[in-house]
Amino acid sequence: MSGYVGVAALTDHDLEAIRTRGFGAAYRMLGSVSEAEDIAQEAMLRFTTAGDEIDDPLAWITTVSTRLSIDYLRTARVRRETYIGPWLPEPLVADPEPGPGQTLELADTLSQAFLVMLERLTPLERAAFLLRDVFDYDYAELAAVLDRNEANCRQLVARARRHAEAEDVRYDPDAGERDRLFDRFLAAAAGGNVNELERLLAEDAVFVSDGGGKVTAARKPLFGAHRVASVWARITANQRRHERPSVARVSVNGQPGCVLRRPGGEVTTVLTVDVVDGRIAALRAIRNPDKLAHV
Repeated sequence: MSGYVGVAALTDHDLEAIRTRGFGAAYRMLGSVSEAEDIAQEAMLRFTTAGDEIDDPLAWITTVSTRLSIDYLRTARVRRETYIGPWLPEPLVADPEPGPGQTLELADTLSQAFLVMLERLTPLERAAFLLRDVFDYDYAELAAVLDRNEANCRQLVARARRHAEAEDVRYDPDAGERDRLFDRFLAAAAGGNVNELERLLAEDAVFVSDGGGKVTAARKPLFGAHRVASVWARITANQRRHERPSVARVSVNGQPGCVLRRPGGEVTTVLTVDVVDGRIAALRAIRNPDKLAHV
């Protein structure tokens, strides 16, 4: 999609690919589906009204979406810093067996764990890291996008990489095994089988629940297989008694997950897991209603 001379020369498929790239860049920066959609829409508006020739539309939309996201993060800094309880990204929910178009953007760099890691970086570190390691920009291009010299951009990327290495974000490569393990977890939770839940969890497993201060959720992460298994069994038993939710298996940011709905159809929770070395290493429950409106 290079050598572009006009929007009219692009097909609907081309335009959707450009919009998807802009959304993907903004979502990685912001961790918010709704905000990323707004950024992508603004970037596409600028794209379709650009008077000058655009040699590479995908690179152009990535650059514009990243710059708009940096500006947004600077204005949202106070809101992010005063968030109640653990912060998790808005979930990207897809069919558990998506078609080719859906799988394109659901890579490890869109996982909940990766986005949580990015949240701990400054906006400039985040942008530099994504543009360099995800979108393969060279340092001269980075300098132009971020309005910094190349040496400063190298420092931004190096700091972000050190943080990423310390977080050790990784997953078992076999998607089928991940899904089967998660299905066993859901079955054990439904049956209240704490011992089976504990066997499925890594010894140092963590459970993070994001309610944003608006619904019931743990204010701090819970650690340890036994504690997480016991707590999750109680949560499931309580849901069966009071909410009687339906459970639909989905893919959440490319990882195994499910959507819980009340009998009336209201989404209450999106749950996803990270699987490492054949065990569930992390459970993440997004419960903040503001983050579930798009599901």
